[in-house]
Amino acid sequence: MYVLWIFESSCQYSPTMNEVDVWMESKDRPVFTLTLRTTLGRRDNMALRMNASTFVGLSLLSLTWKAAWAKVEVNMEDRVEVFLGDTAQITCMFTVSDSHDDVILQWYMITKTNVRSRIYYGDRNVQVVDRDGQFTDKISVNGMGKSSEVVLTIRDVALEDELEFICQVNGLSAGNMEGRTMLKVFASPDRPNIEGVHSGISVSKNNPSKIGSCEAKNGYPRPNITWYRDQSPLQNTPGEVSVVTLVTKESSGLYTVQSDLHLNVVKEDKDSFFYCEVSYLVPGGTKMTETNKINITVHYPTTSLDVWVESPKGRVKEGDTVEVHCRANGNPQPPFTFMHNMQELESELNVLVLKDVMRLSSGDITCTSLDLDTHEETVGHTELFVDYLDQAVLIPKDTHVMAQGEELMATCNALSSLPTHTEWFKKGEHFAEGHTLTLKDAVFDMAGTYVCVVKVPSLEGLETSGSLHVHVQGPPEIKESTDTVLEEVTDKFLNLSCHARGYPTPVITWSSSDESQILKEVSHRQTENGVLSVVSVKVTSDVTANCNASNVHGTDSFLFSIKAIVQTTSSAPSTTEGSGVIIAVIIICILLLAILGSVLYFLYKKGKIPCGRSGKQDLTKPSKDSTMVEINNDNTEEAVLLGVNGDKKPPSDQGDKYMDVQK
Repeated sequence: MYVLWIFESSCQYSPTMNEVDVWMESKDRPVFTLTLRTTLGRRDNMALRMNASTFVGLSLLSLTWKAAWAKVEVNMEDRVEVFLGDTAQITCMFTVSDSHDDVILQWYMITKTNVRSRIYYGDRNVQVVDRDGQFTDKISVNGMGKSSEVVLTIRDVALEDELEFICQVNGLSAGNMEGRTMLKVFASPDRPNIEGVHSGISVSKNNPSKIGSCEAKNGYPRPNITWYRDQSPLQNTPGEVSVVTLVTKESSGLYTVQSDLHLNVVKEDKDSFFYCEVSYLVPGGTKMTETNKINITVHYPTTSLDVWVESPKGRVKEGDTVEVHCRANGNPQPPFTFMHNMQELESELNVLVLKDVMRLSSGDITCTSLDLDTHEETVGHTELFVDYLDQAVLIPKDTHVMAQGEELMATCNALSSLPTHTEWFKKGEHFAEGHTLTLKDAVFDMAGTYVCVVKVPSLEGLETSGSLHVHVQGPPEIKESTDTVLEEVTDKFLNLSCHARGYPTPVITWSSSDESQILKEVSHRQTENGVLSVVSVKVTSDVTANCNASNVHGTDSFLFSIKAIVQTTSSAPSTTEGSGVIIAVIIICILLLAILGSVLYFLYKKGKIPCGRSGKQDLTKPSKDSTMVEINNDNTEEAVLLGVNGDKKPPSDQGDKYMDVQK
């Protein structure tokens, strides 16, 4: 069946192929419709009507209707999904009983206002993309006229391209058929962000309080936001959970979704974490993205107080600075009031500081808090105990005098709240342990200062000490010197030391065998068990000096013998200096001779020193009036023998390799 439309008009208007649509109303009955799309002016339209334009449709029908119609089949996907900005391909597969050369294919779109609009026309002669349309510069059709599969390609897909597309196939005798595909466009939102409230949230509020806000920007279609608390989703629950969602469509067509969570918080929420899950559609499925987790500050009332000594750690001793802390189990921490032994004390930053505590500081410390909302008081307690150690008590105390051969028993004790340990020291070295010190058969070596140190082993730093000075009575005893005979050069000074032990402290006097000699005392000091005296003596001749020590119990003396050395002038340094020069000269000569011998030996080994015909000529006895010259027998060079006057001699005269030249 063929249909021919003839257009006649007196306004001389001829429509183009792009302005005419032809389709069959129904495949069951041969009724055809022609649509003319034109942009004639008002005057031309009037002329078209006034001149009674006539469309004469001459239908050339086949003489005999066939029993069955030829068929066209079109298959298309229900939907094609693509990301914003990507390229979309919509495939139209068809079968037709006619030849592909007789097929007319047209692509249409259904606009947002549900208007059918053609975007492409193609047959065996022409393929045209409709002008001035939405897809004029961004579509192409492949496969037209070559196969039964035609692909519509849409480049740089935009949001407004999310439309339904129709592929209509017209056969010459088989009729027409069309298929439809919906193009879906997707845009993944930006990474979502979450922000929690910065202020504290009270559990005593009656209505849900805002917890935080979650936002997902620039998504298409609209993203969905779900709130979670510790991996449990939160749904709207009257009086407990409220999720408020605000959707904004940007000028770009993308969606921004903001979700606010309101919640009736409980004390346990202080340890909970909140976050958002954003779900959004993508080609072929759904994706989800989670935000960071946030924690909120929950305010809840105080029900108990914890009071403790923060510093020092462990036991407290006298003299320490004590810090007492108080902490409530509520949030925020309420203001505290401290009471110590029924006396209110000031605190800073909820910390009580007790400086230089004594044993009387021991006792009960009370911390009291006041809830500003309920005006209820909460009380907490702790017990402070201060350990102590009194001063050491020595018996006998301070100083004790004992006779030689006597026995002394001294004790050292200190009152303490803890067990103690006592040690005795003499001259900084450990001497004995225990509270009792026993000295038997007293001698001068036992005299001195004994220090007892009392410590509390279980508490470092808690210790005390006392001193006992012991004197042993007896006549003086001079500590003999190892050098009784001393030598010194005349006119030089010599120091003599004399150490005498005894109690009472001996008196030391000095005397000299030379009455004109003056012994000047340069040092005199008390020692632990006696006295030490030092004198200076100018040596002029042999002399003796006597140290005499005495007290009420007796005397003792010690004699120093001094030998004077007379210094004489000697030329030894000059002789020594001259000897050194001579030795240096001898060494240099020996080195020169060694070097010369080495050079001569080297030249001899190289053959540079002749030894006559036999090679055994005595080199130490050369001819007095001759000079030895080496003549080379090299065939390539002329060897000559030069005389004293510089005359050349012919080679014939050079019989021997070595010859004498007379001076």
